[in-house]
Amino acid sequence: MATTRSATDAEANKEQQRPDPPSAEETATEASGTTGPASEAATAGPPTPAPPTPRFRWLPRRPPPRPRFRCHGRGALTSSCSILLTLLLLCHGWIPNTHGRLGSLLDTLLPWTALAIPPLLVTALLRRAWPALAALALPTLVWTTLFGPALAPKSVPGGDLTVVSHNVNQDNRDPQGTVRSLLAARPDVLALQELSPRTAPAYQRALASSYPYHYYEETVGLWSTYPLHNARAVPIMPWTRSVRATVDTPEGPLAVYVVHLPSVRVTTAGFTTRGRDEALGRLAAHVGSDNPRRLVMMGDFNGSTDDRALQPLTTAMDSAQSTAGHGFGFTWPSAFPITRIDEILTKGVEATSAWTLPATTSDHLPVAARIALRGS
Repeated sequence: MATTRSATDAEANKEQQRPDPPSAEETATEASGTTGPASEAATAGPPTPAPPTPRFRWLPRRPPPRPRFRCHGRGALTSSCSILLTLLLLCHGWIPNTHGRLGSLLDTLLPWTALAIPPLLVTALLRRAWPALAALALPTLVWTTLFGPALAPKSVPGGDLTVVSHNVNQDNRDPQGTVRSLLAARPDVLALQELSPRTAPAYQRALASSYPYHYYEETVGLWSTYPLHNARAVPIMPWTRSVRATVDTPEGPLAVYVVHLPSVRVTTAGFTTRGRDEALGRLAAHVGSDNPRRLVMMGDFNGSTDDRALQPLTTAMDSAQSTAGHGFGFTWPSAFPITRIDEILTKGVEATSAWTLPATTSDHLPVAARIALRGS
């Protein structure tokens, strides 16, 4: 019995130690010659990566909006500035000329308001504002109407007499050079202002050979190729700033005034013109009582003919530059002229041409005009 049980147990142990038959997967692995973890990886293939989590939501790109002309923002500001500029050009004469003489200052500088038009135009174009462009046409039209005629050439051939006027500057370091520049215009009558005790004899010597007739007193003088008579000072100030003489031209007598009105200044108190305006009033009264039939007045008026304060003269006489010149003819300061304070005015005669001469060592530009005497 013992022997039989031992044999049975031995047989059972052998059965437990016998390996299990290989599965189909193991059989395939053995057939491919690979075993272990590598074979498992080869069998499984590369791992599929997980899709990334989006952080932003991408929207389809829209085309930019088409630019449109706008009337808000800077367009409205540009339109407002254009309207204000138009009102200034049309109504500048209504600005009172009382405190600070603001009216006279504005009259003098009014042509320079054209500098405001280009910036307004550029702004309107950049902002693409149709209303602003339309509004800008208003000051452009008004300015062109007021000052456009001055820009057109108006000279005509002819004339009997050439007159030249120049503020030579009392500190002029080169009187001889100034005379040479003035003589290039071949004037028949020459008016000089701002002479000084030091320079007046130098001008007299330099002009003596060409101008046998002359008369000067203190700071103003007159030289002529034709005889002078009835020459005298005109009392517009305590010292002499104006003289008057009759020139005996081949076409008859011509009254000539040489004028240097007092200087003006722009200060914190405004445009200081009191001294000039008072002297101008005396000058206008003297001319009114003199009442010559033919008259030429030239000199430094320290104000433009646009200045309303000069109306006692400009309403009775014509500006040679306005009637026969080309452009504004600015004369001061000579380095960069911004206004015309040196002028030639006429009455009873006609200016056929007017122009400015090249700069000298003075701070003023000389002015010249050709005058027709025949038939006047």
